[in-house]
Formats: sequence, C-alpha cells, structure tokens
Amino acid sequence: MRKTPKGLRLHIGIFGRRNVGKSSILNALTRQNVSIVSDVAGTTTDPVEKPMELLPVGPVVFIDTAGIDDIGALGRLRVEKTRKIFDRTDAALVVAEGSQWGEFEEGILAELERREIPAIVVFNKRDLGEPAAEVVSVLQERECRIVSAIATRGVGMLDIREALIAAAPEEFINAPSILGDLVGAGELAMLVVPIDLEAPKGRLILPQVQSIRDVLDVDAYCMVVKERELRDALERLKRPPAIVVTDSQGFLKVAGDTPPEIPLTSFSILFARYKGDLGEFVRGAMAIETLRAGDRVLVAEACSHHPIGEDIGRVKIPRWLTQYVGGRLEFDTVQGHDFPEDLSGYRLVVHCGACMWNRREMLSRILRCRQAGVPITNYGITIAYSLGIFERALSPFPGALDAYREMRKNA
Repeated sequence: MRKTPKGLRLHIGIFGRRNVGKSSILNALTRQNVSIVSDVAGTTTDPVEKPMELLPVGPVVFIDTAGIDDIGALGRLRVEKTRKIFDRTDAALVVAEGSQWGEFEEGILAELERREIPAIVVFNKRDLGEPAAEVVSVLQERECRIVSAIATRGVGMLDIREALIAAAPEEFINAPSILGDLVGAGELAMLVVPIDLEAPKGRLILPQVQSIRDVLDVDAYCMVVKERELRDALERLKRPPAIVVTDSQGFLKVAGDTPPEIPLTSFSILFARYKGDLGEFVRGAMAIETLRAGDRVLVAEACSHHPIGEDIGRVKIPRWLTQYVGGRLEFDTVQGHDFPEDLSGYRLVVHCGACMWNRREMLSRILRCRQAGVPITNYGITIAYSLGIFERALSPFPGALDAYREMRKNA
C-alpha cells in the first residue's frame, strides 16, 4: 500500500517536561513501542515521528519531542530541536503529571496560543496525583480541552483520540483543493510535465501526481503532455481545456503555445495556494522590483535533494532574478527544516512549493518572514514575475490577480 505523504498528514506534536510520560502516551496511542520509555529523565533525545490513521481525520503523524525543560549544552540542543516542531504542528498535546502545572507548561501553552495551534492538556499519571482545582478552572476558562490519563495502563487514550478529532483544523476534515475547484466536472485540465534530468526515473513528482488525483476526484479528466507536444495536443482537441498547468521552468514556451483565452498557471503556483498563502506570495513578488545589485536573497528548499547542473533553486532562479534586476545579487540556500533565526539581512525569501510539508509549517515560515519584515514568495511566482508573464500565470485566480493590479496601481 502506498503511504500518504507526510505533507498531507495532520501533524500532532507532544510537548512537556522530561519524564511526564510523553513517550508512553505515543506508544499507547499508536499501540506500538515507537518511543523508548524509561524512568530516567531525558530518554527521548530527538523528535520521534509515527505516521498512523486517526479516523475520521485520516492520516496523521505524531511527533514525540524531547523535554522542553532539558538542561546543559546537549539539553539546549534538544530543546532547540523541540521548539522547531512548533513550526510544523497542526495540533498539540501538552503533557503534565497529574499534580504538576507550572511555568514550563504555561510557556508551551502560551506559544501554541500565540500561533493559534489547537492544544489539548493531558494530565498524565493521574494515579500519582490530580491537578489542582484552580489550575483546571483557569484552563477551562481559556477553553482548553483537558484529559486525564494513565498512559502505561492505556487509560484515557480514547479521550485523547476524541479530543484530537474535535481539535483538528477544519481543512483536515474537509481538505482544500489543489486544482479541482478550477476544473468543473466533465472538463479537461491539460498538465504539461517535462521529462528532463530533474524528473525522477520511472515516475512523476509529487505535485503532478497529486494534481492528477485532484482532477479525478471532481469527475473531471486530464491530459498529460510534455512541453514539445502541447501545441499539437491543443490543436487536436474539439474544445479547449479549462486550464493548462505547466512546470514553472517551461513557462515561456507553454505561454507561447497556449492561446491567451485559456487560463494558464504552474504547479508551483497551485501549491503556493494549497500549502501557503497565495496573496502573501504575490505581495512578496512585488519586492523583486526593489531589489538592487548586492542585495541578499534567501532560497529555501523544503526537501533535501542532490542538485544537478541546472538546478532550479541554485542556478535558474538566481539567473532569472539577476537578469531582471540587472546586477549581481547574493544568494544563500537552505534545505529541509533549516531556516535562519535572523532574517534581517535578506531583502527577499524565495521558497519552493513545499509539496513534502504540511501547510502549517509553510504558514509558520510566512509568519516568521512577516515578523522580520522580509517579503517571501515562491519559485513559480518568482519565475513568472521575472519572465514577464505574471498576470498570465495568475489568470486562474481572479482575487489574487485583482489584488496584484491594485498593488501595482498604488505602488
């Protein structure tokens, strides 16, 4: 059976002090010995992830974190890794011993509330003590879901599951569409897929596969072609497709071969909406106009891959931006979950489509850029803007296109 990609799973972080039973809760929920359980505080040194199905939410991934109160040099590294889990958490379990609630728990809960991440407070080891009545009262006033548990006996696991289902963000119960809302039942989506050095041998990349599935889910149909065959394929059709979607690297050729009355965009721009915030990325693209020679640009890739000679993030986007600006820019590249704490030295962040991530982590990065006052956009939007076909690429999204035109008028 094919596994659901992590980026499509509800990410549930398990936070708390050392030795409060976080690993025992994960093992009891998954009914497997996923995490090492010990009476020695600090046994969990790195985040432990466990994918599973949680009906009716569907696919989730639990993340067991190291204790947030860890001490010493090694402890600080563990805490830093744990704090990065906040960025990709969609819902959280805040675990405390039955009679224990203090500044650590309050700090975790405050951070979750600041990020608007739904949290469930789990008082574990209730056989050793019950939470103070005033603590429970204050948490209830804050509308926190509260569960009592004895994880080593499996007590309270059903209550935790029910609380997680109730806390799951609406988009995981009613998943947003990648492409299906742009193509009606019985209509055609034309997908332009290059087969080049970056294409994985024997298969398509994830955004292409997910887009095909999304089209089929709304009872539409799709045609998949390479860019060289697009013009001939369009001429053979009795009626035009509802949309043409291309790999961003083929934008110019595909735009030239696609009649202007047919909406056109890229997989990367679809994922700018699906995984991030299309409006924010459009605003970020406007910062390209203000770039000057010597400015620093951060290129962020969600996944780690071996770059090829004409790598999109390391070679092509820097080339196109440099040509557009008319002067040399300084580019830094980060991969995976690495992201600079200090963004103040950058004039722009250009992010990949984040197809391997959940939306929460991408939104967290957008929030961090906004707080730092640094514009952020994504690969496809950057390419369309730097190649001069921005409005054409936004044609399937009237709201974003109107907002862009308004920003241009007020600039």
